[in-house]
Amino acid sequence: MTSEDKTESLIDVLKSGTPEERRDAVEALVNIGEKAVEPLVDLIFNEVDNDIRWYAARALVKIGEPSIEPLISMMKIFPDSNAQKYAAAALGEMGEPAIKPLISLLDDEEDFVRGFAALALCRIGEPAIAPLLETIDNSEGLMKSSAAMTLYKMGTVGPEILRKHLD
Repeated sequence: MTSEDKTESLIDVLKSGTPEERRDAVEALVNIGEKAVEPLVDLIFNEVDNDIRWYAARALVKIGEPSIEPLISMMKIFPDSNAQKYAAAALGEMGEPAIKPLISLLDDEEDFVRGFAALALCRIGEPAIAPLLETIDNSEGLMKSSAAMTLYKMGTVGPEILRKHLD
């Protein structure tokens, strides 16, 4: 069985298996690694069942960095806010490697994309603070204000620090 066939078979388990079978399928997809990323991203964006999306997102988090760019790309082009929410949740769980790609979404023309990117950065927390302050210092317009609002939402940077970077 090829890795593509195995991936498809495991995705079928995510769609219709018991919770235990689904957890086992997540681990098997993680073992496949990068080759499973595209089908899992497609599953998040094409599936309507949020439970299935959650299992796909868990697998992508565990696969890690190879999942970041496909999730970022799909967040930009896919209009389903539920799918974007699961992609952002996965990115937020990935932590530091996802910070810069998430910050790049803070000037997206779509409110939902900016909002979900901000929530993911808030979930990452402290490691995102310095890059967000740097973004405020080195950008203008929507990017600057979105970075400032994200820091404000995080609640870890006081108004005096924000004012200093915004002035």
